[in-house]
Amino acid sequence: MSNHINRRDLLKMSTAAMASVSASSATALTALTIETTQNTVPSELLKKDALEQARLVNSGEISAKELAQASIDQIRRTNHKLNAVVAEQFDEAISASVVGLPTGVFSGVPYLIKDLADYKGMKTSQGSRFFMRRSDVSASSDVFVERAIQSGFNVLGKTNTPEFGLSPTTESLALGPSYNPWDLRRSSGGSSGGAAAAVASGMVAIAQGSDGGGSIRIPASCCGIFGLKPSRYRNVWSGHLAVRGFDIKGHLSRSVRDTAAALAVTERQDGSAPYAKLGYVATPNNRRLKIGVHTQGLSGAMPETEVAHAISATADLCESLGHKVEKVSLPVDYDVYREAFLAVMSEGVGQLLNHLENSMQRKMSALDFEPLSLYLGRYFSRLETGAVDKAAHFFKQLALSMESMFDCFDVILSPVLSRIPPTIGELGPTVPGDTLIESALSYIDYTPLYNGTGQPSMSVPLYWTEDGLPIGSQFSAGLGQEKTLLELAYELEQARPWANRWPT
Repeated sequence: MSNHINRRDLLKMSTAAMASVSASSATALTALTIETTQNTVPSELLKKDALEQARLVNSGEISAKELAQASIDQIRRTNHKLNAVVAEQFDEAISASVVGLPTGVFSGVPYLIKDLADYKGMKTSQGSRFFMRRSDVSASSDVFVERAIQSGFNVLGKTNTPEFGLSPTTESLALGPSYNPWDLRRSSGGSSGGAAAAVASGMVAIAQGSDGGGSIRIPASCCGIFGLKPSRYRNVWSGHLAVRGFDIKGHLSRSVRDTAAALAVTERQDGSAPYAKLGYVATPNNRRLKIGVHTQGLSGAMPETEVAHAISATADLCESLGHKVEKVSLPVDYDVYREAFLAVMSEGVGQLLNHLENSMQRKMSALDFEPLSLYLGRYFSRLETGAVDKAAHFFKQLALSMESMFDCFDVILSPVLSRIPPTIGELGPTVPGDTLIESALSYIDYTPLYNGTGQPSMSVPLYWTEDGLPIGSQFSAGLGQEKTLLELAYELEQARPWANRWPT
């Protein structure tokens, strides 16, 4: 789950927030003009990863305009089934490809931004009806997005997200559900579900996402692609960190090298950066790792049989590659962890609802926000004074305990999720908030830990069920150790390639 409640100027909201949507910014609610064809598998050009697409543009073998048009055509062929792209700027992208894009490692590569992040000239809906009613557009771009665009990306539009990124499935009353390309009855995951569905279906090779409780890793697992949540403070940021630093921006891609190259672009390089410059991690490493593995979730529950089989197969694969794999138990008091996580996750939405109720002189209701948002707002209002600070301190201490674990193990392997992707509606926006939060926490029993502790964590698509559904394997490492994860991911990608797997 992810949460951008505290984005720039959010608490300057007033009664003007209920203004109607202007005609010029209604794109996100307008159905795309669809070219209906039976063949939705992408062209050979779009099957190439982002770095290869950029090479073709830079060498002159194709033009940036041709590449942009190919991506736009694929969106028009498939988006009516997936609802991955919820706001478009196709004409602007074509114009940019002709006029000239920034020169960089991703020159001319089509790009999509999650609709929690600001992009100059486009609305940021945050998956919320409340913000969809606003007529304003972003005056500037999020600094992470701006840094990515400076590398040559060509922005085509924005991707679907649940309200405020709070849910592990991308379904909202404002934008509708984003469907899983592997099974249209199921969720694409959340909260970067639109980004994952877009990448998995070949609309783009790479897309921006964010992760506040698993929101990159969850949809990467659901959609069979690669997703890395970097360490806290690794990437550039705008001067504040939403959700007490839990929420980290990153990318979802089809190849490990695309994510590695994007991380090299967006990592902090200023004098106060907490980690040494990573740069572009380009290859696997010959070093054999000590890998701890656990299938039991933080709650003490075990995953579904197919998930357990997937992690067992991944552990066997790691052993066959020469890594040492041992069972491990994590030093987590689940009851304390659960309360601390909910306290932190409820803070942003609680502050927002409090502000709006004070400024608008009325209670926020189901006409304004979804049940989960309202539930978390009420949860925050009932917290004792200092509860969120206490929770942040708990996670700081837990991070130290986890770092001690990583003194013993290079990497920890676990499931990403406790089960295969839920069907649309199971965790949908009309489910009562108290019911939804319990179901969600059970579903994401493995991912939020590393948001609380700040360590890097990734989902690697190494397993598909007999019914053709992907199940990701989560690997996590110590603070600042993205290099270890990426080098392992390269090795796993070579040993069990996934690039040629396409949903039909």
